[in-house]
Amino acid sequence: MSNKVRRTGKVISDVSEKTIIVGVSWSQKDRIYKKSSRRLTKLVAHDPKNEAKIGDDVVIEFSKPISKTKKWKLVEVLAK
Repeated sequence: MSNKVRRTGKVISDVSEKTIIVGVSWSQKDRIYKKSSRRLTKLVAHDPKNEAKIGDDVVIEFSKPISKTKKWKLVEVLAK
């Protein structure tokens, strides 16, 4: 098992060739009112086999830069 950072999220876009955009949601708590709100971070990931489609739950892993914006790789598709 590798010690690289892994994130799970949902595929938002798969328009580009060998590239997917994954939305990773997390909660942010307000400092004053203590109310938490959901935030969405968009991460660009490398998908060499074009196996992930829009709406799939995926696991991505941090890697060396593949291009200017791609710094994540697709590890596996959890649910179609």
